[in-house]
Amino acid sequence: MSDVFNVSLVGVGGQGILLTSEVLARAAANAGFDVKKSEIHGMAQRGGSVISQVRFGGRVFSPIIPDGASRVLVSFEKLEALRWRHLLAPDGVALVNDLEITPVTVSSGQQPAVADQETKLREAYPKLFLLDAQALAKEAGNPRTANMALAGALSALLPFDVSCWRAAMRERIPEKLLTINEKAFDLGRGAIH
Repeated sequence: MSDVFNVSLVGVGGQGILLTSEVLARAAANAGFDVKKSEIHGMAQRGGSVISQVRFGGRVFSPIIPDGASRVLVSFEKLEALRWRHLLAPDGVALVNDLEITPVTVSSGQQPAVADQETKLREAYPKLFLLDAQALAKEAGNPRTANMALAGALSALLPFDVSCWRAAMRERIPEKLLTINEKAFDLGRGAIH
């Protein structure tokens, strides 16, 4: 693969975005690709916006994805998907967790809530996969594995074997948590197929 494949992951602090991007980067490296990754944490520890970008291909020179160049946008919640629409390529795919988190600016009355987010997402993204990662994580046995359910769904959209993902998860996830995370991953992957 000589082209560079760009994936942007967005959400709010505490959703496991950085772990997911690390697993993605390691999976791509396991598949033999050159990989670059960048992260912007912002006010992540307080529920602020988080973005991580992963680029892989035959040769990658920069970790930063230009606006409009992500082949896949993975959003861990709906409003962040709307906020970061400009990152996705015109023919790109959006994988969005079916979750609405009320921003502090809305709960404090500083801004009105964004109404009918699902309709807005369907208008903004012609190629949209809306996934209930929370339900899949609960089915796996731990609600904190929603990020791995999203990773599993993402794995079905990317050009490398699932074995690369499994090896990356073993490298990055503690052994005592591996089985439940693998279960969430498999449920997410199955939800896309």
